[in-house]
Amino acid sequence: MNFELERMRTGVSALSGSGVFVGTSSWKYAGWRGMLYDMARYVYRGKFSEARFERRCLTEYAEVFKTVCVDAAYYKFPGEDYLQGLVSQVSEDFLFGFKVTDAITLKRFPNLPRFGDKAGKSNPEFLNAELFASSFLAPCEPFRKHIGILMFEFSHFHAADYPRGREFVTALDQFLTAIPKGWPYGVEIRNKSFLHPDYFAVLQKHGVTHVFTSWEGMPAIDEQLVIPGSFTTEDRVAARLLLRPGRAYARAVEMFSPYAELRDPYPEARRAGARLMASGARPPAKGKRTFVFVNNRLEGNALHTIQAMIELAQTA
Repeated sequence: MNFELERMRTGVSALSGSGVFVGTSSWKYAGWRGMLYDMARYVYRGKFSEARFERRCLTEYAEVFKTVCVDAAYYKFPGEDYLQGLVSQVSEDFLFGFKVTDAITLKRFPNLPRFGDKAGKSNPEFLNAELFASSFLAPCEPFRKHIGILMFEFSHFHAADYPRGREFVTALDQFLTAIPKGWPYGVEIRNKSFLHPDYFAVLQKHGVTHVFTSWEGMPAIDEQLVIPGSFTTEDRVAARLLLRPGRAYARAVEMFSPYAELRDPYPEARRAGARLMASGARPPAKGKRTFVFVNNRLEGNALHTIQAMIELAQTA
């Protein structure tokens, strides 16, 4: 499958005009050079500059797409300078999706080197509404018009964390009650047993969007779309197509890096993504926004995946 940049640009523009924002998870991929990115734009003193590419490539990305999921915000609270640097590279109609920092959403720190002495321990700031408001929302306030959705990504909970899903729902209800209103919130979970009417009801109660996610241990996106009550907000829909269910993240990285080509097409996910695009655009409800974020680790190259989804949506 050949990637056609201008056709992509046209398709993305038409969708965004109908309130459907299609983009990728992050944007600084070496495998996209020569496809999305013109390497000549990052030459300094006769040589390609990695630092210049890292610093400036969002501008070129935003010449095609109207949204992106900022994964970096998950690992560190975003400061105003960082956010200003992002916003300065995009157009007025560009909307960011941000993953809320894991200091808020991790109940227990994973045993990973980046957590240092905290690895394996309980997180005392889990679902801390005051910390979220002061350390995440406050820096975002000056850039509010550029924020399309703020997503609370909850990693898979084990029985030691929540023996029953309703205990998570209770904690989530309390948190959503406490945080400032008026922001476009979304929740992404990775326990398939938590996809329960009580969970969807709490999101609907607070006007929070359930984020459909394609992930290792979750049902396929097309299965989630037909769960009663899963569309929890009328004015906003969101999906993140990250992994083929049943495939571990590390395995996908091994298979697909450096994400320069399509390697393992996943037709079911493509159809689900196209369905979300088509339904979001036909007919567009006033003020409704649909966000579809696609990761390289779904099929090997998110650009090709998005192109295929847009083509399917155009014929739906």
